[in-house]
Amino acid sequence: MKIVHTIAFRLFLLIGSVQTIVLVLLAYSAVRVQESSLMENVELGAVRVSDMIRGATRHGMMLNRNSDVDAIIAGMGGEPGIEGIRIYSKSGQIIFSTTASDIQTIVDMNAEACVSCHSGGLQNPIPTSTDLSRIFTAADGHRVLGLITPIQNEPQCASADCHAHPASKTILGVLDVKMSLAQVDRRMAEARRQLLISSIGAMLMVALISGGFIWFVVRRPVRRLIHGMQMVTSGHLDQHLMTNSQDEIGQLAEAFNQMTLELSRARREITAWSETLEQKVKDKTVDLERAHKQMIGVEKMASLGNLASSVAHELNNPLEGIVTFARLLSRRAQRSSLSGEEAKPFLDDLKLMGDEALRCGNIVKNLLVFARQRGVAFQTVHLAPVIERCVLLMNHHAKMHNVRLLTSCAEDDLLECDPDQVQQVLIALMVNAIEAMGRSPGREEGGTLSISARRDSMADRLEILVADTGLGMNEETKAHIFEPFYTTKSDGKGVGLGLSVAFGILERHHATIDVNSTVGGGTVFTLSFPVKQPDGAAAQTVSSSVKGKEI
Repeated sequence: MKIVHTIAFRLFLLIGSVQTIVLVLLAYSAVRVQESSLMENVELGAVRVSDMIRGATRHGMMLNRNSDVDAIIAGMGGEPGIEGIRIYSKSGQIIFSTTASDIQTIVDMNAEACVSCHSGGLQNPIPTSTDLSRIFTAADGHRVLGLITPIQNEPQCASADCHAHPASKTILGVLDVKMSLAQVDRRMAEARRQLLISSIGAMLMVALISGGFIWFVVRRPVRRLIHGMQMVTSGHLDQHLMTNSQDEIGQLAEAFNQMTLELSRARREITAWSETLEQKVKDKTVDLERAHKQMIGVEKMASLGNLASSVAHELNNPLEGIVTFARLLSRRAQRSSLSGEEAKPFLDDLKLMGDEALRCGNIVKNLLVFARQRGVAFQTVHLAPVIERCVLLMNHHAKMHNVRLLTSCAEDDLLECDPDQVQQVLIALMVNAIEAMGRSPGREEGGTLSISARRDSMADRLEILVADTGLGMNEETKAHIFEPFYTTKSDGKGVGLGLSVAFGILERHHATIDVNSTVGGGTVFTLSFPVKQPDGAAAQTVSSSVKGKEI
């Protein structure tokens, strides 16, 4: 903002203009009063000088001693400040003068000094000395004060024998005294100069004081208010103005501070509400996604259940017939007259037919198991026997793939669960782990599979860790391993239902599962079961997610 547009500048300009006008008027009035007083003193002094000259020459005139009068006039005319002294008669003839060339000359009766008396026919009353004074400019340019003093016909003069005048004459002549005003003008000029300097100094002092007052009392607080408002406008609500006064600006600053405090508090509340709302939206979004996934799972389960129930009987009977007749034909071929080499191709084809028919039957069986989701029979059991039974069942399969099995279990291994279903989950994880170590590229079959259980007393949960040294999984594989029909087996052996079935079992047990796996670094499944199932657990389900979230 330009300074000429500010309130402080306008206030300073107003105060400066008013004080300048006032000081100029005061200075002018003071000069006029001083000049008037000085001129009055000068005129009074001139009157006294004139009276003194008249008194000094009176005796000589009474005795008609012109030489004495000339001497007195010459002496008085030489005094500093007196320009000249003249005495002329009533007719205007100069009788005595400090200038010898003026004697016997006639003055102008129409002059300004003569008009005041002669315009009235020389009638009484005689004009005052003020009316008989005049100021004029001399030839060299300085001013001169001229004073006309009438010489009255006194009784002593009218009765004197020397030059008696009739008593009817009131004025016998005129004393004209001219005094220089050069020194007076110099003093008045010096006084005006001093007064002008004093006035300018006073104006500068008033301007400085008023400017400083406006700067510190008005402009600085207003600038702080403007800066504070700009900071608040830009979003900085922690602005606080220092209030050192109790005037209107101080009250405004205090109101500003109160406003910023209220705005800051309101913003904190709004921010807290928005964060809470955002978190609630996230939680609800997670719940909706979880519900959506559950709905999709339910729909898949329902579809698979309908499909499995409708086709299981239709497929099992033909498949069983195929397997039976393949075995009968194999026996007939063995008892036929064909030689071993001739019968071998037939026997291999028949064996392949039977194996494939059995595999189809297993697929239908897994579909039925996945779709039924039979109820859970909870009971409190020790986990160690369940793990041992799993190892016993998978021991032969592990030896075939050169996999070493390791187990460990916590002493406090009591768990409320369905042991058969927990065994099914562990068997599914162990089968995948053994096959993953058997398919490790660039090395022979083999590895280590460890199953361990530990107690988390703080959370009152029991954790089962299934760790292998196999292929490992990338992020994309981990994101889909619990989806039905998703498999990484490329030889057609996998259906992709084992982990999906395990997922459902964990869900019914209110358990969580965490998968930690890196490509080439093996995989660790962490199953976390509540030691004690909640009330009505058989009718409850919980959501599941990978990487430590509940399922």
